[in-house]
Amino acid sequence: MKNLISLLILWLVAPIMLFGQITLTVDIEQLRNNNGKLLLELNNDKEEVIKGFSETITDGKCILVIKELKPGKYAFKYFHDENNDEKINTNFMGIPKEGYGFSNNAKGTFGPPSFDKMLFEITKSDTMICKPAYILKQ
Repeated sequence: MKNLISLLILWLVAPIMLFGQITLTVDIEQLRNNNGKLLLELNNDKEEVIKGFSETITDGKCILVIKELKPGKYAFKYFHDENNDEKINTNFMGIPKEGYGFSNNAKGTFGPPSFDKMLFEITKSDTMICKPAYILKQ
């Protein structure tokens, strides 16, 4: 009888324990150098910031592991903070001097892409490969 009760409790609790166990790995490749850090901001489907991340760059690549996500829709934006000042530097016309990108490798025309283009749904652990845009030469 104890084994039956234990199994019943496990059967009821297991889905709750597994909820929120999704891991998203963001693999950002083709960074132009290893200077500075990569900063990433994760948003939910309501465009609210969930969390910010800062990660070092090695061999022109940065891998961020985002753990304990719940199934749902998310979006992120990132930039290569080459000078470690925690802001994306631009020239006098507002053109970014540092590399940047968005989830789904979304692109915009004369500005960032729409949030809908960046939005993706996650139901299980997954990996996204992204490549930043560098508009201005160094």
